[in-house]
Amino acid sequence: MSRVLLASRNAKKLAELRRVVEAAGLTEIEVVGLDDVSEYPEEPETGATFEENALIKARAGARATGLACVADDSGLAVDALNGMPGVLSARWAGRHGDDDANNALLLGQLGDVPDDRRGAAFVSACALVTPAGEETVVRGEWRGRLVEQPRGAAGFGYDPLFVPDDEEAGGRTSAELSPAEKDAFSHRGKALARLIPVLRDLN
Repeated sequence: MSRVLLASRNAKKLAELRRVVEAAGLTEIEVVGLDDVSEYPEEPETGATFEENALIKARAGARATGLACVADDSGLAVDALNGMPGVLSARWAGRHGDDDANNALLLGQLGDVPDDRRGAAFVSACALVTPAGEETVVRGEWRGRLVEQPRGAAGFGYDPLFVPDDEEAGGRTSAELSPAEKDAFSHRGKALARLIPVLRDLN
């Protein structure tokens, strides 16, 4: 059994990677999170891109634990805001991870933007770094549009505001999709699926 570290304390991201690994039939891989390993100093996310930040986190995790490490950096790129909040998505309102405040600020900034200009994309860059220093970085994008009021109780971040373009979503927000549906459609699901061949080769 190989252990792979996901450099995150986000229980929903951890569950998502575990579902993707399980769906791929990788029964020989155990995915663990930061709460399952000895604490180590986490590097600040100083990168200008999602890819740079994902690599910073994955390199630190692999170096500190001796495990192959997966790290994700993701966010929302809003067309009307020239791609922002982008890498600042989690702290858009000033405090890291305050979903309600981030959503409220974004809605305020888009208050006068008509429906046909509310396009956006969720973006995820996932990096896998092995203890030997081998590095793989993949990217997934999920296009859609932003609604004027939050809908749905599932998901996290900007999910309640984002309606995917996928016809199968039927006009539901990301926060109204089941976990399996979100895995199939989402930016992170797409990126993680691209890591599966590399994870398979770890053994």
